[in-house]
Amino acid sequence: MNRTSFVILAAAFGLAGCGGRDAANRAENAVVPDNMTANAMSAANAAVAMTSGAVATLQTANGGAAGIARAEPADGALKISIKVEGLPAGEHGVHVHMVGSCDAPTFASAGSHWNPTNAKHGLENPQGQHAGDMPNLSVGADGHGTLDYTLKGGNLEGLLDADGSAIVVHAKVDDQKTDPSGNSGDRIACGVFRKG
Repeated sequence: MNRTSFVILAAAFGLAGCGGRDAANRAENAVVPDNMTANAMSAANAAVAMTSGAVATLQTANGGAAGIARAEPADGALKISIKVEGLPAGEHGVHVHMVGSCDAPTFASAGSHWNPTNAKHGLENPQGQHAGDMPNLSVGADGHGTLDYTLKGGNLEGLLDADGSAIVVHAKVDDQKTDPSGNSGDRIACGVFRKG
């Protein structure tokens, strides 16, 4: 690899890692010299691909900020990372829902859980789980909580299909077995996934 190829490759990785989507777009649209090797091109393309995924900004029923969720491809599955704020302390059911719509105050427009295989609900259900089922989200006394989980059977293409999808936080704990939603109660926060 010559010096020019190395510099462009290093820049692509640096931009993808530190600058987010805008930086990745700049790396993707960068002028590439004719003498750049195939391996260098593949590595640069991989750096850009690492930034692909989806993001959802959560809001409460009254429009308050409630955090963010990110979805990224991971070994043929879909990793969801959630950070919430301003929510009641305790355990909350959280799921990916099948429609990319969050009409307050009930968020019913998000539809049912994302369930492309028509499974039953719950991580403990022998006939489950929905593609959008996740463990409970633990929120501290300060209103903050985090959760990382890899969806079983989920992929980015399905998440961002024609009608989209949403992430929903519920008022109560999910019992992980009762169909269709684990008795997790009202929907208290919602965010629509967008490519980014």
